Amino acid sequence: MKMKELLLFLSCVLCVYTDSLHTDIHVVGCSDVNGEVMFGLDREELWYADFEKQMGVSPQPPFIDSITFEDGTYETAVINLYICRQNLQHTREGLKEYPLQYDAPSGVMIYTRDEVELRVKNTLICHVTGFYPAPVKVSWTKNGRITTEGSSINTPYPNKNGTFTQIARLQFIPQQGDVYSCTVEHLGLTDPLTKTYNVDTPEKPKPSVGPAVFCGLGVIIGVLSAAGGTFFILKANKCI
Repeated sequence: MKMKELLLFLSCVLCVYTDSLHTDIHVVGCSDVNGEVMFGLDREELWYADFEKQMGVSPQPPFIDSITFEDGTYETAVINLYICRQNLQHTREGLKEYPLQYDAPSGVMIYTRDEVELRVKNTLICHVTGFYPAPVKVSWTKNGRITTEGSSINTPYPNKNGTFTQIARLQFIPQQGDVYSCTVEHLGLTDPLTKTYNVDTPEKPKPSVGPAVFCGLGVIIGVLSAAGGTFFILKANKCI
């Protein structure tokens, strides 16, 4: 089988022992058309190189004490990407009949980050895992129309079995009846794989008549009891 594409990944994993076990990972990966340089800790991205925007990105939320990276980290990532592609070329020359292995995604899920409230901003998450090589392409639609505003996707994260995971996000404002979908494309898929999400919040439960009737009967019985007691008191007074 002639090689059409070869993906080369070089990764370094460092386990740090303190009170508990933590995993620090540095990934350098490349193909003819894609490249990745990423630092992570405990399966969370700390920093990655965005080669399209030519800048480093720290995707951690602003409310945590994020780890900072020194100046020149992005420039070092560019050098590592160049070295990776040089190694890729040498590998291609040495393995002219390299057998290709495509693993289609084993799991695709779509769900919301927070509990859905109509007209309250939320985030849709498309979780794709178990694929090789990286990356996947994820596209979004709203009511059948392609949408890109508010969409993002993280860099591929390696799993322990050699496959990868990627998470795509779409910010949206839920409206009753809207239908969203995420479509995943990968070399291992014959056809794109699509998962849909319907905005359908449950109706608020109507007040039950049971407690009201029960309370009403309780009041009536209480009134009758009081009336009966008063009657017997008056009766006793007359007898005296």
